[in-house]
Amino acid sequence: MNVVLIDLHPHSDPVTPISLANLAAVLRRQGHATDLLSLSSGRPFSPAALRNHLHEKQPRLVGFTAYQRNFFQVRAIARMAKQASPGCRVIIGGPQATFMPEHALTDLPELDFVCRGEGELVIRAVAEAIDGGSIDDAVPGTSTRVSDGSWLRGDPVAPADDLDAYPSPWLDGVLDPADWDEAIMLTSRGCPHHCAFCVTPAAFGPTTRAHSVERVLEDISVVSRRGRGRLWFADPNFSYDAERVHAILEGIAHRGLAVEMWIETRADMLDSDLLRLLARAGVHTLALGLESAVPRVLERSGKAIEPEAIRAAAVTALAAGLDVELFSQYGLPGETREDALQTLRFVQDCGVAVRGNSNAQQMQLYFGSAIIGRPEAHGIRPLRDDLPPYLALGDEFETEWMSRRDMDEVRAAWSAASADGGKRIVS
Repeated sequence: MNVVLIDLHPHSDPVTPISLANLAAVLRRQGHATDLLSLSSGRPFSPAALRNHLHEKQPRLVGFTAYQRNFFQVRAIARMAKQASPGCRVIIGGPQATFMPEHALTDLPELDFVCRGEGELVIRAVAEAIDGGSIDDAVPGTSTRVSDGSWLRGDPVAPADDLDAYPSPWLDGVLDPADWDEAIMLTSRGCPHHCAFCVTPAAFGPTTRAHSVERVLEDISVVSRRGRGRLWFADPNFSYDAERVHAILEGIAHRGLAVEMWIETRADMLDSDLLRLLARAGVHTLALGLESAVPRVLERSGKAIEPEAIRAAAVTALAAGLDVELFSQYGLPGETREDALQTLRFVQDCGVAVRGNSNAQQMQLYFGSAIIGRPEAHGIRPLRDDLPPYLALGDEFETEWMSRRDMDEVRAAWSAASADGGKRIVS
């Protein structure tokens, strides 16, 4: 059958649609003709042309990666797809979908499936269910709109321990490295830490699962030789396993691959030898999660790390020739206005330029985080009670310690210190 998968970034430049590409690789191996569309403000598209494309392809399944920031556009295109290809079904996945409350689905008549589990397994099961005709039972790993129009929750799916069980979109030709200025790589999933503002452990599990060193090197080889060699690793903790990261970096050198890499990890997973190896292998930027420079704020947020460990890692990395980015946010539980400004001074004192991902932002509250599950227990005061149930709180809140005015003043202080006007903030 024909499938169209759409990656939509209406307010930003395009990024490699790695998550949907993983699903496309699975579907193509099942024999389904699968289109992968990347739509963004950096790649203007005509709604009429998109409608014509959907009419021509007549997909039986249309899928989206859904985020808080693109959900209204996802809904609009889903309705367009059903008009252009009558009878097609629509599935959403991604961070907005996984933990969306069940009662929200009654407000979303244009959807048929909501992915609640590992996408590669779920998309295979959904495709098989559609091929089977009428759908009277919930598909595993999803919330499913069944033939009588009601929603049912399927059994959970057990994710693969070995990520090599899933095909590679780079090796299978789903993604062409020549199409992308910077190729996103995702070589591991999960996180053993429990930061109250983060959804990663809930979404991918409290342990880290990974592709083998050989699989990672094969992917890097393809991107290096056919593309521009700029890699952006989306792994939450790239250096979580010292033996593995050394093998990857040494493998890059052994194969003579010319790459420039952006990676993210924790400061307590670095030492001076690894930092030098990162620089030799082609890492140009090291991103570290700071969040706050105030220990009691970190403790209250569940982030078990000392700010001074982050300072030491940042200073050593800069000395090794790496650029450094420090992720930080304000409005955290227990954080005052002065605490938030202390974090700004900390970043500057480390010698890290306030630009790119080092621009701070207000904490964002999404479905799946510990905080949004019990906001009042974390001192969160919602500013709106009229949000539709399929949208999370986002930044529409103040706290017991910071008013909206305080938030605005902190935002203005970071903006004044920024060298690039606050561009490319990761939420």
